[in-house]
Amino acid sequence: MRLTLITSNKGKLAEFRSALAPLGLEVLHSDEECDEIQADTLEEVVRSCLAQLKERGLVNMVIDDSGLFVHALGGFPGVYSAYALRTIGMDGVLRLLEGREDRSAHFECCIGASIDGEDIIVHGRCEGTIAKRPSGHEGFGFDPIFVPSGFERTFAEISITEKNGISHRGRAVQAFAEELRGRLNEAHR
Repeated sequence: MRLTLITSNKGKLAEFRSALAPLGLEVLHSDEECDEIQADTLEEVVRSCLAQLKERGLVNMVIDDSGLFVHALGGFPGVYSAYALRTIGMDGVLRLLEGREDRSAHFECCIGASIDGEDIIVHGRCEGTIAKRPSGHEGFGFDPIFVPSGFERTFAEISITEKNGISHRGRAVQAFAEELRGRLNEAHR
């Protein structure tokens, strides 16, 4: 079976290919775009994009949306993480946290797929804190300021392999792979 990952991020493509290869799935790539709606949850954004892409005739596809949710900021930037990164950047988020004791945060990832006309939605989450300053050169986005729980280093300071084992997207990709494994096993019975 072939699935098409809709993304402009080559790192995501490698991660999906690595996780789904053991299932015998080939992951193709498309940078097809959809209009991201203003929504309260990542799942609403993912479901809207899936619907748009299906209307265009795309089948057997997978997309994801992720966000950084800073607890002291009421969950901001959350579903607006890409916009916040483009406009105020990491430094803007750090300025918003100046003088605050609570630096807790979490990353969330929602993966949505449409396979043979059926939608699959899974989630992944990683708890952590926001560092006082950016550190590290690995990863992308807010990785240099996010310290996952149980670590003293940011996502940008740990290897991609280590990050994939604990990150929100890594957990969501694993949940997606498990969901697909179950469906493939059912189909072969």
